[in-house]
Amino acid sequence: MEKVYIGMSADLIHPGHLNVIKKAREYGEVIVGLLTDQAIASYKRLPYMNYKQREEIIRNIKGVSQVFPQETLDYVPNLEKYKPDFVVHGDDWKTGVQHETRKRVIDTLKKWGGKLIEVPYTEGVSSTYLNARIKEVGTTSEIRRAKLRRLIEAKPIVRVIEAHNGLTGLIAENVQVQKKEKINEFDGIWISSLTDSTAKGKPDIELVDFTSRMSTINNILEVTTKPIIVDGDTGSISERFVFTVRSLERLGISAIIIEDKIGLKKNSLFGTDVKQKQDDIEHFCDKIKQGKEAQVTNDFMIIARIESLILKKGIDDALIRANAYIRAGADAIMIHSKEKSPDEILEFCQSYNNFKKRVPVVVVPSTYCKITEKELIDSGISVVIYANQLLRSAYPAMLNTAKSILENERALEADKYCMPIKEILTLIPGGK
Repeated sequence: MEKVYIGMSADLIHPGHLNVIKKAREYGEVIVGLLTDQAIASYKRLPYMNYKQREEIIRNIKGVSQVFPQETLDYVPNLEKYKPDFVVHGDDWKTGVQHETRKRVIDTLKKWGGKLIEVPYTEGVSSTYLNARIKEVGTTSEIRRAKLRRLIEAKPIVRVIEAHNGLTGLIAENVQVQKKEKINEFDGIWISSLTDSTAKGKPDIELVDFTSRMSTINNILEVTTKPIIVDGDTGSISERFVFTVRSLERLGISAIIIEDKIGLKKNSLFGTDVKQKQDDIEHFCDKIKQGKEAQVTNDFMIIARIESLILKKGIDDALIRANAYIRAGADAIMIHSKEKSPDEILEFCQSYNNFKKRVPVVVVPSTYCKITEKELIDSGISVVIYANQLLRSAYPAMLNTAKSILENERALEADKYCMPIKEILTLIPGGK
């Protein structure tokens, strides 16, 4: 029989997928190239089901003969490997992010006389539509909590942005930018003690305790589905830290980051300009161990934040601590710097990459913001957190609006800084 190739994500199976498979059966033996999590995440959101779950479903659809992984959005490697006589695909890829992929399929098939068969788009249903409806329904704590680990495994870098209330949570959840053949969006949400405290008009010295911070966390949980990383400051004493771990894990939070400092918390970006004391390695390792022992699931992550570069103790000290924290059970390492250049971060990563046992590395480029995500990826960094940009951009905009009203003694001139009233009324789902 002639071979027919179908490339599929198959995350949300609908009649359109079945129609494509039915059409392919008319031409011969159906081989499905099932996109891996990594391939899907390279151009859009992480699939709801992992590869094995999706593979199990596709194998049991009538007419499918074989299922093989397709490890890139580009069909060419699999086409050259299996040399199918036909490729069958819906005709909805003639424009948009997959336009170039389609062209490469046609050019490759010509090499051995293969042919592209395009099936008319099934009106009224699509994965994009179903995804939007699922987001309206929301998620569960179990699904959300596990997603960060899946993202780290699937993507070259996980992109996280700060949110400090429900509105900024909606921005983190929904904002997208299309770039060539992929859609850029934020993969997760960072709940920062700095921005949460500042939004409440309080100093960032752990004055806002976790009982108060839980209100912000819940507000963001209610309007989002993406994984959340919580800034845990120092984690407090170990006896309190275990309760924080259990509370966050139960809510569906994916990770907490705790820094290896003790005493009155001061923001790290002050560096040595204020008195800050680093915890000793043994004590901080014990805190990590107790936190890991308190977990109920394997999904929750404890990320150890190293302050050695902030406190001018050098890269060697940071590397010694990284090794110790990994052995204590840390699921990831955050290396922090307040320098305007990323050089010391990159130097740390160069040595860290020689470790026999490594965990993902997290960075927060607030001061060395010129570094690109590609440079971070090339250095082996797994997670980048844009930790305070939404709050920092909101304050100047609101300040300009307030000044304009005072200056002009009316609101007309301030309108240029504001979104239309109708848009704010309908911004939140269910508001109309």
